[in-house]
Amino acid sequence: MEKQLKIIYHYHSGFSVQVGGTLLVFDYWEGENRSLSQLGRINTGFLSAFEQIYVFISHAHPDHLDPIVYLWENEGLPITYVVSSDMPVGTRGKRIAPGQQKQLSDQVSVRAFQSTDLGVAFLVTAYGLNIFHAGDLNLWHWRQESTLREIEAAEAAFYQATEPIRSHHIDVCMFPVDPRQGMMYDAGANHFILTMKPRVFIPMHWQDRPEVAIDFARRSRNSNTEVLPLTKPGVVANLTFSDSGLDIHIIEPPKDFDDLPTPPSRRPEPLDPLNGEDPFADSDLPVDL
Repeated sequence: MEKQLKIIYHYHSGFSVQVGGTLLVFDYWEGENRSLSQLGRINTGFLSAFEQIYVFISHAHPDHLDPIVYLWENEGLPITYVVSSDMPVGTRGKRIAPGQQKQLSDQVSVRAFQSTDLGVAFLVTAYGLNIFHAGDLNLWHWRQESTLREIEAAEAAFYQATEPIRSHHIDVCMFPVDPRQGMMYDAGANHFILTMKPRVFIPMHWQDRPEVAIDFARRSRNSNTEVLPLTKPGVVANLTFSDSGLDIHIIEPPKDFDDLPTPPSRRPEPLDPLNGEDPFADSDLPVDL
């Protein structure tokens, strides 16, 4: 039996996933000063095509929570907000904590897992498909900056947070691959692929460096997991899962899209803190190890 979904990449860690007449929106953000192009944005005309809309917000960092999502509700759209339980008091939506599960409709449920930063990671089951969005769950280690004890603590926290996920099958995973970490920045993503074996893995949170996502996909795809580097806002991935395999059809944005420069076909160089490339300089990670 075939199962189909459509994924649209918006920006940073923001995606929408269409399954049947249901839309799932994860960590939508339009960028600094609303810089996201129109092709990457969600508008109310698009939303009005769906019977039910679920907006998931993993945590309160500005690059994962765009206040514009709460304006959509004013249009009378069938929206349900699902937010981390540590979100500020007064945030609208169903609150969910790590370890909790909520049935959102007859065909849609969500389970929350612990993050290694703020908030939660989401595993949404919709029409028989399991969709995982990590939020800021990652192995946040900084090999060129941290002490050995700090690195060991980060690894222990990551392994503890991901252990409960191992018992769940994942069809599609969206997970951070953040080059600001410098050396071994992809350790968390590689561990997740090798241990969870998601059918499709989509790198996110790559800090406006599409070459990072492209290079990671080239190196990390394997017989169990296809890695899709969706790097242009508005790009669409149509996925069809069946007993015979997986079919993927990518639809690029129109050619008049204001393209990013063509990325080099090489492994990105690690950041060098000795030359002023401090990975902590613009970090949104308030991790206290």
